[in-house]
Amino acid sequence: MKVTRRTLLGTIAAGFAAGTHFPAFAEGDWPSRLVRLVSPYGAGGASDISLRILAEQLGRGLNQQFIVENKPGAGTRVANELVSRAAPDGYTFLYAAAPFATAEALFEKLNYNRKDLQPVAMAVMAPLFLVVNSQAPFKTLQEMIAYGKSKPDGMTFGSPGAGSQPHLAAELLFRDAGVKGLIVPFRGDNMAYTELLAGRLDATLTAISTALPHIQSGQLRVLGVASAARSAIYPEASTLREQGLSNVIASGWYGFMAPSATPQPIVDRLQAEVIRVLADPEVKQKLLAQGLEANGGTAAEFGKFIDDETRKWGEVIRAAGLKGE
Repeated sequence: MKVTRRTLLGTIAAGFAAGTHFPAFAEGDWPSRLVRLVSPYGAGGASDISLRILAEQLGRGLNQQFIVENKPGAGTRVANELVSRAAPDGYTFLYAAAPFATAEALFEKLNYNRKDLQPVAMAVMAPLFLVVNSQAPFKTLQEMIAYGKSKPDGMTFGSPGAGSQPHLAAELLFRDAGVKGLIVPFRGDNMAYTELLAGRLDATLTAISTALPHIQSGQLRVLGVASAARSAIYPEASTLREQGLSNVIASGWYGFMAPSATPQPIVDRLQAEVIRVLADPEVKQKLLAQGLEANGGTAAEFGKFIDDETRKWGEVIRAAGLKGE
């Protein structure tokens, strides 16, 4: 989007009227220096890898360096707080993740206000797949539910952490299926897989990329995907909705956010560039190889998505009596 003098002056005038002072910059200058993209997770995971793919393409399109800065900790809250307090000058953005929409319900107090960050663009989805041991005494979702109902204590699910998206999706599955269950939190997916492969867990909900080696070796089986439609990542997996669990729709997700006073012309320009990059077939393929789906969306669409996710998971968290650690 072209940054016109009229829209730029209007944005700056509005900022001064509200008592907010923006650094001066000339029409069309942004970005005139390095741009920080803050990831709420450490290096090597889906967040980091996908953000580096996008950062490279954004840098090319905007003729400026976009760097990834990993700020893991406190279930993404470290990164959220850092960017909420950053200068609203268009040179620091958050690569927000799914826990952004659950933090308020899980924790009594946050060191930032959700309204201090504004949506810029939706970016990537990470569908959650229902995975079981291939030697389990059930071969389908309905058989698994019947198995769970036959056991006094129900089923056992592994999750990569208390309050994580797979944990909350499992709570929703138990409720929708009418089955009791215990969700065992681990520090990451690998420990959950170890227990699942050993037969000490019944199932887990997970991103397919980390489970794929075990699936390809025949040790694990996919019973479905918790998304609204089948995923191009693993299209042979039918949705849980198709199999009778209409409410079990859950994914990891990532999108760009900015400090709330960031000038609108900058937000609009980055939004347009993110959407353009995510429409590139080569970028889509790179993301698919990591078990991720390109899902570009406008700031308005992303904002509505976050609000919907906040309401949905807040209700699940309260109903299950969950508290963040």
